Amino acid sequence: MARLDAARVFWPAAVGVSGGGDSIALMVLLARWAKSRHLPPPIILTVDHRLQPGSGEQARGVAAQAAALGLECHVLVWRGKKPQSGIEGHAREARYRLMGNWCRRQRQGRRVSALYLAHSEDDQAETFLLRLARGSGLDGLAAMQPAAPFPLPGFAGLKLVRPLLGFSRDELRAFLAARRIPWHEDPMNGDERFARVRLRQALPVLDAAGLTPSRIAQAAAHLARARTALEAATDARIAAAATVEKSRILLNGTVLLSAPREIGLRALARLLMQVSGQGYRPRFAALESLYDALTRPGFAGRTLHGCKLARAPKRAALCGAETFVLMREPGRKRPGHKEKEARGKPGLEPK
Repeated sequence: MARLDAARVFWPAAVGVSGGGDSIALMVLLARWAKSRHLPPPIILTVDHRLQPGSGEQARGVAAQAAALGLECHVLVWRGKKPQSGIEGHAREARYRLMGNWCRRQRQGRRVSALYLAHSEDDQAETFLLRLARGSGLDGLAAMQPAAPFPLPGFAGLKLVRPLLGFSRDELRAFLAARRIPWHEDPMNGDERFARVRLRQALPVLDAAGLTPSRIAQAAAHLARARTALEAATDARIAAAATVEKSRILLNGTVLLSAPREIGLRALARLLMQVSGQGYRPRFAALESLYDALTRPGFAGRTLHGCKLARAPKRAALCGAETFVLMREPGRKRPGHKEKEARGKPGLEPK
């Protein structure tokens, strides 16, 4: 915490607590840290996904443990029809959106500047291996950062903070066991329908071969440094190539396309995300196809990622014939999701 929060820019804060060992340990540790420094206590958020019987009871258990520590707790409920496939991803997005929306409302009163999560070294290693199995590139394989922007669009200024990335899951549970602090083991952690569970079961074999979670996390950290360098180069290229206007971006094609290909692709992807409002990148094959099309003399225009990219009209050609204009595709609206949230009393499941 001393390294993360030297200027206290990440406090006051909310903490996402599922009831598992990692998040209960984080709740206890942060409560003690804040008290020792005479800072406002963390506010606890727990999500009832309504995916299995007894989920409400588990959420109430978290609220009870928070109350025993003198902490304010809010139970947020994922309402509505649940997806039949991709449950892991949908549940993660719903969880982030519920907690992000709650934090955003509180930020207006300066009660919350960050959301803390209990990702550990083991989570770092599992995420690396899952993304490796999907064929992810450098960005996907790079480590989770101790402090990062919120992972969904529409939450500018809200930080995601992970102070436990240097600790193993076993260390955190040993901390709780030594103090006789209970935690809940989610039965879904043993459900082999989920890729993360199957991977977790294979980890002992990798460990025996020398691929320990610690070594894997170190590799991810090396890639994170490379990503930081690429992002800095991308920032510089965008600053040199792009002119932002009210509803469009004028792009100097000569400057963009003279960059190393990796930098040019990153810059184009970033600009498409900025204009469209999408929180994720366009598919790589489609991005490459658009990038290559820009080099052809006959390029007139194409759409991608909710955007239209075309040659600029003469009156807007700030950089001559190689000026392109990037704008939102006609008829496309900026993405947004409305999520019903829990608004009950602290510590109680809303009705």
